[in-house]
Amino acid sequence: MATAPTVFDTRYGQMFPKLEAAEIDRLRRFGEVRNFRDGDYLVRAGEPGMGMFVIISGEVEIRSHGTERAPIVTHVPGSFSGELAGLSGRPALVDGVAKGPVSVLNIPPERLRNVLVEEAELGEKIMRALILRRVALIQEGLGGPVIIGRADNGDVLRLIGFLTRNGHPRQQLDPAIDPEARSIVERFHIAAHELPIVLCPNGELLRNPTEDVLARCIGLVRAMDSNRVYDAAIVGAGPAGLAAAVYAASEGLSVLVLDCRAFGGQAGASSRIENYLGFPTGITGLALMARAYNQAQKFGAEMAIPNEVVRLDGNNRDGFSLVLANQEQVKARAVVVASGATYRRLDCENLPAFEGSSVHYWASPLEGRLCQAQEVALVGAGNSAGQAAVYLASQAAKVWMLVRGKSLDDSMSRYLIDRIAAQPNIEVLTQTQVSGLEGADGMLETVRWRNARTREETTRPIRHLFLLIGAEPNTDWLAQCGIAVDEKGFVVTDANGRALETNREGIFAIGDVRSGSIKRVASAVGEGAQVVAALHAYLARVKQAETV
Repeated sequence: MATAPTVFDTRYGQMFPKLEAAEIDRLRRFGEVRNFRDGDYLVRAGEPGMGMFVIISGEVEIRSHGTERAPIVTHVPGSFSGELAGLSGRPALVDGVAKGPVSVLNIPPERLRNVLVEEAELGEKIMRALILRRVALIQEGLGGPVIIGRADNGDVLRLIGFLTRNGHPRQQLDPAIDPEARSIVERFHIAAHELPIVLCPNGELLRNPTEDVLARCIGLVRAMDSNRVYDAAIVGAGPAGLAAAVYAASEGLSVLVLDCRAFGGQAGASSRIENYLGFPTGITGLALMARAYNQAQKFGAEMAIPNEVVRLDGNNRDGFSLVLANQEQVKARAVVVASGATYRRLDCENLPAFEGSSVHYWASPLEGRLCQAQEVALVGAGNSAGQAAVYLASQAAKVWMLVRGKSLDDSMSRYLIDRIAAQPNIEVLTQTQVSGLEGADGMLETVRWRNARTREETTRPIRHLFLLIGAEPNTDWLAQCGIAVDEKGFVVTDANGRALETNREGIFAIGDVRSGSIKRVASAVGEGAQVVAALHAYLARVKQAETV
């Protein structure tokens, strides 16, 4: 069976373009010339990146970092090194080694962002290359942490899912079939119950880490500066939060974006979005949200993901304080609540035993690979459920779609209803609910469901259950700060006639968490753009009050 072409095959020239002498001259004002000897490391995987190196003379070999340190590309004069980590100074994912004497123009992260904004055409060429290089590293499993554990282990899936949602490369080795993985387990005397382990690029070994521990080990998040005061702190990195970050940062505001798990929110987990303006052939939610995430960083927005906000404290002389789960605090003159919603869970007694391994709340390629040629069950009747069902039908042998209502007509877009009807391996069961789950060792084996009208119960051998049954507002962290919410817990806005502002001046709410919002990606993006005008107006009022 032929393998699909990779970005190395199809877009190599865009990944590794050569700059003309005139283009290099335009870049000189952004950096400084540095010289290296043969064998020197310009950059080491796991160590903070230094932005971008433009090769003036000599050659630099880029090597993957992991179980095999294979050459990826050799940069020659006119080439430039770096990928997306260089925008923020996060740890490098690969090694860069001088082959003979080398002279380079080093452009640090903060100046690299200036290049992208001030040199439009040249910046576009560089930004495209940085993005494609990250895509290639992910596709090829080059760079990033090495996860060692059984492929179907719930914690392995949890860690892979976390890194995938954050657009971070990784490798996964199964000690049952991979001799090198087995050798590592034996060398470090790892007991079976300690798996999975993670080898971080900085040399640290983690035993079944939490997402937060892993994120800090690989440099996704760093210690917060408690003395810095941002113009706006945006809590939530879904479509609304990322849109607000892009527009606010591009207009010169200092912006911090926080999210407890990954960028993209629920939209980022969508297998395909087809009703978003400008994408007639559709786009995966992760691809769309990754573009927004990179765009926000291009304009200077700072990302703290994953970093969970657990409390919003009242006004102080600098504005507001947000307390994080690790007890760090950040300060901002204004706060934008874009925390979205949390996934609704099925009312089933033993559901938690199968979450992470067999029960899923989105359908991405990772879950698609897990259920290839199998029967799966999917619960839900909204657009997210419809998109997931269509995607899973391309992977699974059979998709049982369990719908509580009498039809899909009242809750799903017509184009999805028609597409589901056209799939021969999707069977929609209306007025039907899950009545029981059975399995062992965290792995689902059978699913039972009951028809509410006939009371007939069916049992099927199913190992993967997908739940897309809506969400509840993610507002628990606001409970102590006096923010007004409606009877369902969504944040009430437009207080005092000010669009998107809550009853607390200086605190705004956008996207799915807002009462009365339209639960669509386009609406969330629109609110993210709209709130920036409200932010400017509020900050101007504060500044005026301070000068009186």
